[in-house]
Amino acid sequence: MTTNPTPKPAPLAPLLGRTFGAVPPTALVLLGIVSVQVGAAWAKHLFAAVGPLGTVALRLFFAAAVLLVFWRPSLRLPRKAWGVVAVYGLILGLMNLCFYLSLARIPLGIAVTVEFLGPLVVALAGSRRWLDAFWAVLAAGGVALLMEGRGNLDLVGLLLALGAGTCWGLYILVSASLGRHTTEGNGLALGMVVAAMVVVPFGVADNPGLFQPWLLVAGLGVSLLSSVIPYSLELEALRKMPPRVFGILMSVEPALAALIGLVLLQESLQWTQWVAVVCVVVASAGATLGDSRSKGG
Repeated sequence: MTTNPTPKPAPLAPLLGRTFGAVPPTALVLLGIVSVQVGAAWAKHLFAAVGPLGTVALRLFFAAAVLLVFWRPSLRLPRKAWGVVAVYGLILGLMNLCFYLSLARIPLGIAVTVEFLGPLVVALAGSRRWLDAFWAVLAAGGVALLMEGRGNLDLVGLLLALGAGTCWGLYILVSASLGRHTTEGNGLALGMVVAAMVVVPFGVADNPGLFQPWLLVAGLGVSLLSSVIPYSLELEALRKMPPRVFGILMSVEPALAALIGLVLLQESLQWTQWVAVVCVVVASAGATLGDSRSKGG
């Protein structure tokens, strides 16, 4: 994601290579997905203490702190690069905020499924292949099934998840620009700082006692599981596998989120909602495969 042929390596990169070197890349991707969703489930348990605003504030605060140490980004960026970083961070903050607010209202598996529509739209945008039209219809059918079998699902929660998905789609598009203007580590770390600056004041205002020691430890755990560990695993996996395979594996995330929500949060879905999750997973995998083939990947 960078045009610089020799980006500054992360200080911990050699350690990651030694730790994960013997692990198959497929396992790294799946472990990363599980880490993200376990982190989301853990975060949802924190809602009772600090609410979604406080939880996302803790996550972004610690993610920014850890990534600053991890990448040691340079602050000597052109003005245009800082503009891209600011937009990237704003989108990142809003995406996390919408997602956590949606988790307070709807099950984890459904929130992730709806959120996944964002990158799916990006993958399908501009395509004229009839098969991609089928994937779009399949995804739309999945959403219709979610609404048909939603039971007591909160409409605001669904809209917030859709907002998170919209931000995710924008995040993908802006990430390409970020990669052209910064090294990968610089852009990510500085963008996370911007995201924290956007969200943390709201979290503190909503929870004046947010920085109690036990909450800080819990927030650090959420941040490690949801940001630092999965990003590290995915980065290592991408060194060993084609992006096409990586994208297809990532498509199973809604299904794993639903399973983790069932196991850790006791959030059971109706059978129509499970079918909806499968529809979005298949559509995402199909769109990813088709997009990579059309680009010769």
